[in-house]
Amino acid sequence: MVVITLQRQKCIGCNYCVELAPNQFQMSKKDGKSVLLHSEEKKGFFTLKSKDYELLEPSENAAKACPVKIISVKNI
Repeated sequence: MVVITLQRQKCIGCNYCVELAPNQFQMSKKDGKSVLLHSEEKKGFFTLKSKDYELLEPSENAAKACPVKIISVKNI
């Protein structure tokens, strides 16, 4: 299972995650911060759990590119 987590409050709106993983992320028109699509929010952390392993590589690339390191990706 692929687990992607985003700490949205710390997002600076650089757009790298959207460029590298457009199926998982988009930018909010309201505040210019990243949104993890189909995620659930708990205490400021947005988490997506998926059995689709095609999400793994683009999400890992987005996590590596994030300048504030607010994206984590786990393969469990």
